[in-house]
Amino acid sequence: MNDMPDADVLLGLTVALGLGLLIGIERERNKGNGPGRAAAGMRSFTLVALMGSLASHLGVPAMVLAGLFVAAAALIAFLRSNKDDPGLTTEIALVLTYLLGVLAQTEAGLAAALGVLVAILLAGKSKLHRFAQSLLTPQEIHDGLLLLASALIVLPLLPTTAIDPWGVIEVRKLWAIVVLIMAIGAAGHVALRVFGPRIGLPLAGFVGGFVSSSATIAAMGQRAQSDPTRAVAAAAAGMASSVATTVLMAILLVSSSLALLRAVWPMLLAGTLTALVATVILARRARTSTSDPSETSGRPFNPVDALMFAGLLATVLLASAALKAWLGPHAIWLAAASAGLADVHAVTLSMGQLVATSQIGVDAARWALVLGFASNMGTKMFLARRAGREYLGHLWPGHLAMLLVFAGMALLWPES
Repeated sequence: MNDMPDADVLLGLTVALGLGLLIGIERERNKGNGPGRAAAGMRSFTLVALMGSLASHLGVPAMVLAGLFVAAAALIAFLRSNKDDPGLTTEIALVLTYLLGVLAQTEAGLAAALGVLVAILLAGKSKLHRFAQSLLTPQEIHDGLLLLASALIVLPLLPTTAIDPWGVIEVRKLWAIVVLIMAIGAAGHVALRVFGPRIGLPLAGFVGGFVSSSATIAAMGQRAQSDPTRAVAAAAAGMASSVATTVLMAILLVSSSLALLRAVWPMLLAGTLTALVATVILARRARTSTSDPSETSGRPFNPVDALMFAGLLATVLLASAALKAWLGPHAIWLAAASAGLADVHAVTLSMGQLVATSQIGVDAARWALVLGFASNMGTKMFLARRAGREYLGHLWPGHLAMLLVFAGMALLWPES
């Protein structure tokens, strides 16, 4: 008695059938009629996907033979296609469908996901063409390519070893900060187009704040400089990044020291609520865009400003490391204040670890957090001032209120 077919083989064939039908239906709708219609439609794509899945099950010789047949069929279809439409979309999709059918036998989930993605790309032809030809400006295309080159080409080639005596300056990490600044600026630009200034920029700022609130404030400052009419919305985004700051501080303490979290949670909660209220006020004051989002002006980011921010961060890191080496590990408050100039999250994590290992008490760590938080606010306001008085004028009241309630709760709430 023959064994039942293997379940994985059946799954692969089923996935190949489904993705072949999905892509084939989309191609059938755009196939056209008459002598000029495309050569491949729903049946062809479905059969090609099944052919790939079956060939993968049968072995390499069958895959090679079937692959050559599909490639030859695609070439013949292109040579016989209408000369008024020299595109290769259908032919490329046919070969890709065969490869997805092959993949379905070993990675059914991945093949299904890629099949859906291919169908979406094919179906979105008109929207993608409009996006590339009408919505994107030459400057946006240039900056997008610059961002991709910075992240995918330059960053992997940079060394990871420290170049300073204290081991705090790594070229790759500094360049990653540059890429981060440009990426946050680009995200804000996209959000501005999609959601408008009142919602889009604060949303981008909140997400960016989980990576670096200081970097987000610097990036939004670039936007305020390039488009002064959006200064309030950019300030709302900077304020939203500070909401993320206190939220992430709480998350870091959950993972490092629950004892310190119990002592500082009123401070974190008060700071978060204050920043949230300030964000909402600024967002409500932001002008609502009534123009077409495609008319959004300004560059997505300024690479020179991103480089300057990385240089400032390197200077702060060097100064903090030198101060710590000079003062020694016992000057915990001054060390926290100097480290907070660069990143309050690093201060939070280090204080949590010191409390967890009983190297310092909870009360000392709590005040170290206050000092680190205050010095980090100073860095943020310095960056905001570099972007202009108007941007700073919208940002400082909310941040000052946030700092006051943070420190006030430290004074009023007893150590637990």
